[in-house]
Amino acid sequence: MSTAELPPFPDFPSADLGRVASGAARTRPPRAPEVRHRGVLESPLGRVEVVSNGRAITGVAIETAGRLPHDGHPVSRSDLIDEAVAQIEAYFAGTRRRFELPVRPAVSDFQRSVLDALADVEWGRHTTYGALAEAIGRPAACRAVGRAIGQNPVPLLVPCHRVLSSTGSLTGYSQGDGDVTKAWLLDGEGIAFRWPPTRRRPAPVSL
Repeated sequence: MSTAELPPFPDFPSADLGRVASGAARTRPPRAPEVRHRGVLESPLGRVEVVSNGRAITGVAIETAGRLPHDGHPVSRSDLIDEAVAQIEAYFAGTRRRFELPVRPAVSDFQRSVLDALADVEWGRHTTYGALAEAIGRPAACRAVGRAIGQNPVPLLVPCHRVLSSTGSLTGYSQGDGDVTKAWLLDGEGIAFRWPPTRRRPAPVSL
């Protein structure tokens, strides 16, 4: 599998989105990514969609309830989409631990800072919301960090599944089957976590 090691995000089109102002961290619902090219791959978690604007990857999604965000768009391949699909397939096959792709989701400046910090979390390791808030210099912004992570437009490439609570407990996940999908990814990377007592834990997996 692959740890997402991504370059900085210098070109995010974030001028018209929420910004950090007056000491408060603000996020807005994610803007729909520009879809010029689209690829879909089969994975152990169901179908995974990758979209690009022709220059960089702008979105990734794991199907939820049998649907992907852009099921109405035809598959339109490109060299970048083919490379992204190949790298994600290698991640699930257990042969890649780093992603090497241009990634430019449309996010706010605050969300960009969170994704920058999150991209540094290596395969097989985890972080917490508090640690990410500290990393971006906003220690009181844990809830805003959580919202930014929940709106991550490029899961897997920027590993939001590697974020746990301060006690090591599994927290929510907006992709696939939610916490079951997150647990599957954590188990595959050998990351220990506490399973919520109200949910039945699925069998561990190895990637």
